[in-house]
Amino acid sequence: MTTQLLLGWGTVDPVGPAARGPVISAFLVFIGLCLLWVLTLASQDDHPERLYVADRSLSPVLNGFALAGEHITVVTLFAAPGAVALFGYDGFASVIADSVIALGVLLLLAQKIRDSGRYTLGGLFSLRASGPGTRTAAAVVTLVITVPLLMVQLRAAGISAALLIGMSSPAAQVACTVMMGCLIACFAAVADLRGTTFVQVVKVPVTLVVLAVVTLLALSTFSWNPGDLLSAAREQSTAPDRYLSPGLWTHTVNLGPMNTISDHLVVILGTAMMPHLVLRIAASRSGRSARRSTSLSVGLAGAFYLLLTTTGFAAAAVVGSKEIGAVDANGQGAAILLASDVIGHASTSRVVLITLVACVAFLAVLTAVTSVTFAASVALTHDVLTRTGRSLTEAGEIRAVRLSVVLLCVGGMALSVAFHRYPVEFLVTFSLGVGATCVFPALVYSFFWRKFNRRGLLWCVYGGLIVCTVLTIFSPTVSGTDYSLLPQANFDWYPLHTSGVISVPTAFLLGWLGSTRPPRGAVLESRPANTVKA
Repeated sequence: MTTQLLLGWGTVDPVGPAARGPVISAFLVFIGLCLLWVLTLASQDDHPERLYVADRSLSPVLNGFALAGEHITVVTLFAAPGAVALFGYDGFASVIADSVIALGVLLLLAQKIRDSGRYTLGGLFSLRASGPGTRTAAAVVTLVITVPLLMVQLRAAGISAALLIGMSSPAAQVACTVMMGCLIACFAAVADLRGTTFVQVVKVPVTLVVLAVVTLLALSTFSWNPGDLLSAAREQSTAPDRYLSPGLWTHTVNLGPMNTISDHLVVILGTAMMPHLVLRIAASRSGRSARRSTSLSVGLAGAFYLLLTTTGFAAAAVVGSKEIGAVDANGQGAAILLASDVIGHASTSRVVLITLVACVAFLAVLTAVTSVTFAASVALTHDVLTRTGRSLTEAGEIRAVRLSVVLLCVGGMALSVAFHRYPVEFLVTFSLGVGATCVFPALVYSFFWRKFNRRGLLWCVYGGLIVCTVLTIFSPTVSGTDYSLLPQANFDWYPLHTSGVISVPTAFLLGWLGSTRPPRGAVLESRPANTVKA
């Protein structure tokens, strides 16, 4: 449901004029109930830590469901089925492998994150590298990760709302982006970690049930025979002979397997290193509780990704890969098109099903934007504002967090509107690339290498950020291809779509070099005292 899909729909109307009124009414009621619920859950506590990490009191089950909910975003909800519907085996392997391994990486570090007692990247970076510079570096990385995600998520929310009311013109999409951005900013401005936890917990079963219902309805059209459904998906694909074999993925141009390796590296490490996941893990009662929460989230998120995979195959079988690809080259409309076609157009059940899909999409955007902005605001306030020399009371710190949330939402909304007509989907992988490049090496060194120091951390973070940014600018995602940001330009001398295969090892190397380099002045001190200059 990201930009290329939504901007390319044009006259495609998945709702239909007959169902639009009931769908819009039910959707508005759902939004109103969500707003009322979030306001009810809003905390009036003036203690920052209780606001940020729920006083570290979340049970393993509650936090496990919420951690699984953090993985249910609009990008995953619609991009993953599209990848499976268009690319078959390659899409399936990418969705399952990346999700499972990313959760495994998070499980590896969860207990250490909680046992450290820190809940922001600045706090974690300061474990072996004290000083304001390390926290500033963490705040910079947090913003670089957060702002692109906000742009894509907020624009997706606005354009999906425009589709529901049957207005697909650019002006209507921009207007809905602004309205949805303001609405989500109101949600985020009153939220805290405990309140968003309950919303995340509800989102998980609702999403799983809706995906299961859509898949079962599709299966029923093939007499409940999964083999027939899979055969139909293959026959209706763009390449029936290769649909269930590796090699159909269109993004493996240029250096072929290297592109695939780099993409997997970025998605796996970047997904596990998001700042809002660090904040979520820090809310656990103990390190052992954090591991239990993460283990539970592995199972729940695994079920979610498995249902996304079956939804993708079902979409290919019912709608057809050619029709899905005609709407969007990446197939990100597969789930919506499946929900629209799986039941007769004159049926009340179809209205209910489309409404449920719309509500799940809104809930995914609401929770994702709220979690991301809240974590970024906590980082800015806790790591920067409270350490600038100006004393902030606890109430003042909380007001600063609330103001930062609103400013971030407004800034993300403004950027979404400004770049509304541009294909900026690569910003998602850029954010993941920054997480994989700047956060993962720094945390691994901080937890497992005693000699890691301030210089090593700054070299690792800033050096990795520069390499990741430069390689992304000169990659095919920005210029040189039909799907790039600037298709008419041609400065894509870096052949891969993501920077991970270069930037992640470079960040590790820079962290090691910076930490092992002798301190400034050590060479002079080692010279004999009676050395006379010639």
